[in-house]
Amino acid sequence: MKLHLLAPALLLSACVSAAAPTAPAPTPSPAAPFARLADGIVAPVPAGWLRLQVRGDTIVRIAVAADRAFFDRESLIVTSDRLASVPAWTADATDATLTLRTARLQVRVDRASGAVGFLTAAGEPILAERTGGRKIERAIVQGETTAHVQQQWEAVGDETLHGLGQHQLGVVDIRDTDLELWQHNGTVAVPFLVSSRGYGLLWDNPSYTRFGDLRPFAPLPAKALKDLDGQPGALTVTYFGDGRFQQPLFRHRADDIAISLPKGPSQPNTAVHPGLPPKGTIGVRWEGTFDVAVAGAHTFQTYSNNGAAVWIDDQLVIQNWWHDWLPYPKQARVALTAGTHRIRVEWTRDHSGNEMNLRWKTPAADRPITLWSEVGDGIDYTFVYGPQLDQVIAGYRALTGRASLLPVWTLGLWQSKQRYETAQQSLDVLAEFRRRGIAIDNIVQDWFYWKEAEWGSHAFDPARFPDPQAWIDAIHDQYHARLMISVWGKFYPGTAHFDALHRRGFLYPPLLWEGVKDWVGYPYTDYDAFNPEARELFWSQVHDSLFTKKVDAWWMDATEPDISSPPDLTQQKLRMNPTALGTGARVLNAYALMNSRAVYEGQRAAAPDQRVFILTRSGFAGLQRYASATWSGDISSTWDSMRRQIAAGLGYSMSGIPYWSMDIGGFTAPPRFLGKKLTAEARDEWCELNARWFQFGAFVPLVRLHGESQPREPWAFGGDTHPVYQTITTFNRLRYQLLPYIYAVAGAVTHDDATFMRPLVMDFPNDAIAARDSTQYLFGPAFLVAPVTEYKARERSVYLPQAAGGWYNFWTGAHHAKAGTETVAAPYEQMPLFVRAGSIVPFGPDRQYTTEKPADPITLRIYAGADGLFSLYEDDGLSYGYERGEFARIPLAWNDAKKTLTIGARAGRFPGMLEQRTFQIVLVSASRGTPFEFMPKILQTVTYRGEPLHVVLP
Repeated sequence: MKLHLLAPALLLSACVSAAAPTAPAPTPSPAAPFARLADGIVAPVPAGWLRLQVRGDTIVRIAVAADRAFFDRESLIVTSDRLASVPAWTADATDATLTLRTARLQVRVDRASGAVGFLTAAGEPILAERTGGRKIERAIVQGETTAHVQQQWEAVGDETLHGLGQHQLGVVDIRDTDLELWQHNGTVAVPFLVSSRGYGLLWDNPSYTRFGDLRPFAPLPAKALKDLDGQPGALTVTYFGDGRFQQPLFRHRADDIAISLPKGPSQPNTAVHPGLPPKGTIGVRWEGTFDVAVAGAHTFQTYSNNGAAVWIDDQLVIQNWWHDWLPYPKQARVALTAGTHRIRVEWTRDHSGNEMNLRWKTPAADRPITLWSEVGDGIDYTFVYGPQLDQVIAGYRALTGRASLLPVWTLGLWQSKQRYETAQQSLDVLAEFRRRGIAIDNIVQDWFYWKEAEWGSHAFDPARFPDPQAWIDAIHDQYHARLMISVWGKFYPGTAHFDALHRRGFLYPPLLWEGVKDWVGYPYTDYDAFNPEARELFWSQVHDSLFTKKVDAWWMDATEPDISSPPDLTQQKLRMNPTALGTGARVLNAYALMNSRAVYEGQRAAAPDQRVFILTRSGFAGLQRYASATWSGDISSTWDSMRRQIAAGLGYSMSGIPYWSMDIGGFTAPPRFLGKKLTAEARDEWCELNARWFQFGAFVPLVRLHGESQPREPWAFGGDTHPVYQTITTFNRLRYQLLPYIYAVAGAVTHDDATFMRPLVMDFPNDAIAARDSTQYLFGPAFLVAPVTEYKARERSVYLPQAAGGWYNFWTGAHHAKAGTETVAAPYEQMPLFVRAGSIVPFGPDRQYTTEKPADPITLRIYAGADGLFSLYEDDGLSYGYERGEFARIPLAWNDAKKTLTIGARAGRFPGMLEQRTFQIVLVSASRGTPFEFMPKILQTVTYRGEPLHVVLP
């Protein structure tokens, strides 16, 4: 039966732990200004009641509400699995303050204002709430009486801020960026904020949330504008019949930089001028000047599809191309003096797009750290202290769950496209991979293996997939690959699965809005993933239709759930309303988390020892505990889009979720890259874009070729001698040889809360350049990755932070002793790649797939110049034996002064473990600039049987 909506006082809004009291807290008296609980204190403050809850020596929850029942509410994201015991703590009070102390922290409350400050055990300030920065304001949202909630903290000095999920704005430091946290295609909201000062804030609220300057973006005021003739009140706008701005059609004045053109023949012609062609390529240019009253950093934001560019005082500050059905914002902060400035904005419709506007925001007089949420019965966040940023990430996972260890085959190559239309097509692709000797582990079946009218049936179209079981068996047995298949949580009427869910009230009411009847979004409804019984039924349908056929992994698409074009926050809240936990607005951002939970818990019950893997388009805090990775959505195939993915992946990783991917090459291509016969210039750029993107993609957690329009298989870009083919196959071979290193990092992610993609700030938090670098990163502890994101670039600037012993060029072995920025060669077939001195990097043999043979022998490349440690991690790669302690680690230590490698005693074991191993050693040093080779010259070979070995190198 359908669950009844909970009363507002019982609805979820924020975090609570399993250690919370079950009885109401006693009311403090003036003589006793706070009440002691088993895990903290409750005290009166001006906003109502304040709870400080100790979750660890460095983890304290802060909750404020008018009703103390708020403190006992269940959280969707915080679990008690790793927070079983409460550490020792004390609390005391003076007339002015309340202070709670753990072994590592002091949390101090100003009794007059209720503002909370965080200090080290020694009393050194870390972070402080702003006095008066806490707001709980009554509001009615989707018919529910609730509150808007806000908390502000004081920003300090040159502190940088990171995380809050995946965003397409191209910056790693988000301190001066204004973000809207709601899930839609390309954006994943994760409410965990991390500071270079060594702390994190987990904001436990799944409703629509905003970060930064809460003032809205607005049009440039008409009174500040002048056109090209100097006339006030508007800009000059010129329309062109081409995309190169060479065929002017007409000109007039406009007081707003915005355009909205017809989306199709069913809609009225709303173009701003009747002479504008309804179809085809056009260009629109706005020109003139605008007056600035206040000097400082002004923020400009475009929201557009197709091509957009902005010049301020003849300086290009924004340039972007995004596909027609998914307009996206892009921001630029520009330092301006008071006075008059030139502006030029251009928009090109070269596809079927229809959206463009420019908005701005003047400098904020003050910019505290601010988080605001639309729905909340109180304020609830958890402070996590490091001070190392790895410790902050570990604190996040202590709260929200350990990262699952993914099946080893997920770390190999995935081949995907939109879409393989028949079973035979995907088998032919696998056959070609094997014929060419290109390693691959996973073939992906995207949507519409079902009949068009049977969305949600999970049933194969017999005309195109006549024998699904034979097809899947061939993938497994003949081609030694795995199958990941697309599953959506949406259902068309008339299917058996729709009927089963509908009968029990587990489907949201269909949302039918005027003018939207496209085949993706209408007529359908999603299931209520917030209902545990609905989750069970959803999984049972997936199980019976697909898992029984031995499908290996799940591609959970559109898990926002949002199909609006352009993305529409209001429609999204309506689409998933009501839920079993309240209004759609209340639980807006957590749908993907619950959807992953349905599949993870379902498969764990059905096949307890088979590792789950889920690729989901959206996510939320806690996603890592459900064996889920996220990809960056339907990004465009442009150099700018590729560049943005670096920051998108790093922001997501800093939010505590380790597994991330992207469509290598981008999903949707601009028109110049479309069609079977590209111009020679377009063909060269398309090939180079994909070559550079694969170089980058080989050094992210999950490497996945995917896209539409153009084929994405390695041989589709040219013959065997074509440089893009050579680049893809070379970097794929390198990826497979690096699997012992990559799987060891994966083991550390699960067992030690490590991070794969590491913004430089994680390892160099006191380096101001490193902390803001959005163009390079560390992949695990050893590799500094510097993707090339400009067409025809054959060198790039690389920043090498100060590191003990310096850095080595991976390709040449050249030693770089000094920190700083260097111009580094970047030929077509290479991406700048450096290794930190002191690194021990294990390489395995060539393999055609991850489980083809054991990783033996292993080549250890030692980068001299500093002492180093590494732990080689192994288990069976496929089961949950690691949860039972069935894994092994071999510690590796390099003593640089003694030139000695110690291979320590093996710790642990697992079924099928190699008892004896061969290690081949290669030394890279300042005096021995050993270049990388797939078949290197071995300095020394040793046999290892689990006992310690000390190897002295010449």
